[in-house]
Amino acid sequence: MYPELLRLGPFTISSYGFMLVVAFTTAYIMINRDGKRLGWPPGLAQDIVFWAAIGGILGSKVYYLIENIGRGAGENLAGLWDMIAGIFTLSPQRISEGIQNFGAGLVFFGGLMGGMLAITLLLRRKKIGWLSTADVLSPYLIMGYAIGRMGCFLTGCCHGIPSQLPWAIAFPKGAEPTTVPVHPTQLYEITMGLAIFGFLYWLRPRAGFTGQVFALYLILAGIERFFIEFIRTNEHYALGLTGSQLAGIIIVVIGGSLLYWLPRRSTAGTS
Repeated sequence: MYPELLRLGPFTISSYGFMLVVAFTTAYIMINRDGKRLGWPPGLAQDIVFWAAIGGILGSKVYYLIENIGRGAGENLAGLWDMIAGIFTLSPQRISEGIQNFGAGLVFFGGLMGGMLAITLLLRRKKIGWLSTADVLSPYLIMGYAIGRMGCFLTGCCHGIPSQLPWAIAFPKGAEPTTVPVHPTQLYEITMGLAIFGFLYWLRPRAGFTGQVFALYLILAGIERFFIEFIRTNEHYALGLTGSQLAGIIIVVIGGSLLYWLPRRSTAGTS
């Protein structure tokens, strides 16, 4: 595996940090293109991606700290502080140090909540429709997630349980080292994430009502994560389920509720 892509003096480019940059850059290019087509105000796509990145990274780290309270909390808090301080002081070295400590400690559902909160505040301030914007962004959320999982694969974190399948992989020098071949769940999630992206991207111009694409994103992302957790190594909590499985159930319920309620609201509004 390649947890570090490049080291130049004190500055290190980690695989995970690099793939995060690739994910957000790709999302920006595609969102900006869609924004021009939809007549968005100039700079809105840039603002969305910037605040989604800040909210998503901070939200995912806070979720991770809560989920792993007491286990390496000092190091993780130091990484969080270095990341924030590096952003505000424009210090590449400080940001790099923060990312190094951040790498294996980002949780998808925390990032989703943090990113959504940041975007919600931005859209409210600019008085722009939330659901219609969420429909535009949903395919790129799962696309970014898939790209981020490549960072996990290169770093050697977020893998699965031991397996004797021919494609099982060992990560002896990974962030979560194992000398025993395990399920490369990062690759499974990349495949499923790209499949969901393709479906949502295809559906978007064909959606029957505002919010449909976003609702299906929540359902599909929640289902994907729920089932992949059965072959992950995360700690189990209530009902023998992991924290991500419990969060997955919640967002599937939210997505299903939106899928049921939104078209009826639209029908009631036109009757």
